[in-house]
Amino acid sequence: MVHKCSVLKKPEIPPLGFIIEDYFKLYLSDVGILLNMLQVKYNDIILDKLLQYKGIIAENYVATQLVANNIPLIYWESGNQAEVDFILYNYDGIIPIEVKANDNVGSQSLNIYMKRYMPKYAIRISTKNFGFSNNIKSVPLYATFCIK
Repeated sequence: MVHKCSVLKKPEIPPLGFIIEDYFKLYLSDVGILLNMLQVKYNDIILDKLLQYKGIIAENYVATQLVANNIPLIYWESGNQAEVDFILYNYDGIIPIEVKANDNVGSQSLNIYMKRYMPKYAIRISTKNFGFSNNIKSVPLYATFCIK
């Protein structure tokens, strides 16, 4: 019913060797269950009234897509300074993934991570179309399944 997302102590290879086992976030295995638990009405979605919950719903959706692609759920945080939603480990190394629920894609946390660890690139999932700018690959929410 839930997916565990462990926190990464430091982004080194292999990342699963650097997680903190007893510190984690949980995501529901289905966004529909989350919306039902929150008693979200169809009209609220259509009229874009979810405000602060849009981000949580989008992040949960991305978590379910990553799990479907056999990607372990890991996130990074730096105390109370910064948090990157997900960490991907692939042939390009350790890649940060930031999730945004709309077109406002500014992210201080992602900038902190990129300056500190200098990954090959980052991925930003949002409502924007595909693109690549400032070493960040933009992926639309609907195409999250493409991330491998």
